[in-house]
Amino acid sequence: MIEAKGLSKSYGSVHALRGLDLEVQPGGIYCLLGANGAGKTTTLNLFLGFIQPTNGAASIAGHVVHVDPVAARRQVAYIPETVMLYGMLSGVENLDYFAKLSGCTHDQAALRGFLQRAGLNPTAHDRPLKTYSKGMRQKVGVAIALARNARALLLDEPTSGLDPKASNEFSELIAGMARDGAAILMATHDLFRARETGTHIGIMRDGVLRAEFVASEIDHGTLENEYLKIMKED
Repeated sequence: MIEAKGLSKSYGSVHALRGLDLEVQPGGIYCLLGANGAGKTTTLNLFLGFIQPTNGAASIAGHVVHVDPVAARRQVAYIPETVMLYGMLSGVENLDYFAKLSGCTHDQAALRGFLQRAGLNPTAHDRPLKTYSKGMRQKVGVAIALARNARALLLDEPTSGLDPKASNEFSELIAGMARDGAAILMATHDLFRARETGTHIGIMRDGVLRAEFVASEIDHGTLENEYLKIMKED
């Protein structure tokens, strides 16, 4: 569902991403770990078609993003660190607007159903977004993905700044989407959430994917040691 083959991005002599090979199958949650500048956000931007690859290709559901970006974007939803929504509109109004932007029209009952599935309390559905916490805004982002029936989900530091309860709730939401068949690629600094939520984990440094693990086959301590070892490599 989400695939990179030899994916590279350079800016002159600066290599932001070097020969990335990566796959995320339906039902999988692939967590990309790495320090700032490791290439995580560059990877997501290439899958979203925000930037063009220097070499290789990023594909969503078989559509090569830089060849057919419109077809690829129909299959994907994106939740950044801060979900950009309209503060003066309510949760249900934001959901209706962004669903229609992607060509999906739903009645009020369905819209509220998506918000509830995303964990947003019904008492908040008609409140302006400017009154929402970050965790509540992230839930609207998840509802947008549900309303679009997105087959692939790209997340960029989605739990950054969330308290432990909100972070856990968000992790449970994306795990539920994966169980329903979505393929999820998440860039994160959170080793704990990567191990708890992910099915696969990759560690990036200097634009290179240095190591990959099956989450169920590595414990927290070993993952932390491997991460620190890679960060200290010359």
